[in-house]
Amino acid sequence: MIRHIVMWKFKEGADPSEFLSRLEGLYGTIECIRALSVRRSAVENAEFDAVLTSDFDTLEDVERYKTDPRHMEVAALCKQICVSRCAIDVEV
Repeated sequence: MIRHIVMWKFKEGADPSEFLSRLEGLYGTIECIRALSVRRSAVENAEFDAVLTSDFDTLEDVERYKTDPRHMEVAALCKQICVSRCAIDVEV
């Protein structure tokens, strides 16, 4: 199993609610996602504001998710409000 983890820092004053809500909505819509969790930082002024943790069977499934038009639409929202992003894929 592959765990795909992404963290974002949003522009000051940006409201990421729509982005995060739509990101959560991909679970159950894109079939290769086995689990998905989106959480905001519990600490103000943290290095990152939110994190996505999602599970996939294979790295190929992660790539299918990344290139799925439904994900691409949500990612476009993020690009408007994000100042930094980091991601990692790990075996679990």
